[in-house]
Amino acid sequence: MLVFNADGRMHRIPADGGKPETIDTGIATRLNNDHAISPDGTMMAISDQSQEQHQSLIYVAPIGGGTARRVTAKAPSYFHGWSPDGKTLAFCGERNGNFDVYTIPAAGGEETRLTTAEGLDDGPEYSPDGKYIYFNSIRSGLMQIWRMKPDGSEQEQVTADDGYNNWFPHLSPDGQRMVFLTYEKGVSGHPENQDVMLRIMTLANKRITILTKLFGGQGTINVPSWSPDGRRLAFVSYQLVP
Repeated sequence: MLVFNADGRMHRIPADGGKPETIDTGIATRLNNDHAISPDGTMMAISDQSQEQHQSLIYVAPIGGGTARRVTAKAPSYFHGWSPDGKTLAFCGERNGNFDVYTIPAAGGEETRLTTAEGLDDGPEYSPDGKYIYFNSIRSGLMQIWRMKPDGSEQEQVTADDGYNNWFPHLSPDGQRMVFLTYEKGVSGHPENQDVMLRIMTLANKRITILTKLFGGQGTINVPSWSPDGRRLAFVSYQLVP
């Protein structure tokens, strides 16, 4: 199946097409596009803005639907990735005006701040072997892809400053390739209604190729979207309706 968000709810549809079905997530009824399925396929982590001050909080819910269990105490928190063992969630959190990468036990507990650089750090996702967390950071002047050890150490830039803004790294299931969203240099943030590209990097030699050019941006590929066999990617493109 494919799992996707629309109108504040989660939905599922057969991977080869069919009729969408809404997934019950209990009190979480104002979901955004930050969600992903757990490594064992039984749960999904979601970001929801229906409670308290209507700022994003992270919950975990059964993949088939049911009660959403709150994980993060602080808001806003935007989910982005599961650790390969399913025990830890990586997310972007705004605390005291700073957007940084955090982790938290999926079972709940204290959050751990991993980045402290000036400016926005976002989009964290574990590598399939669990050795790194990839993320995007503006610290070099343009948004670029970085990576670090799961404890926040050894932060290093992955994509070169090639005149583009690069967002939301997603590693292939075999860990050999990375797809990411690319905006033009003059675009600030990750807005909608932009001419963007999906580009793919072979990590062994850092060779980048253009996978497709499209009209999209926000919501195009914010979260993990590889098929389990690594042969396909799911993404969102859209057009303006007069």
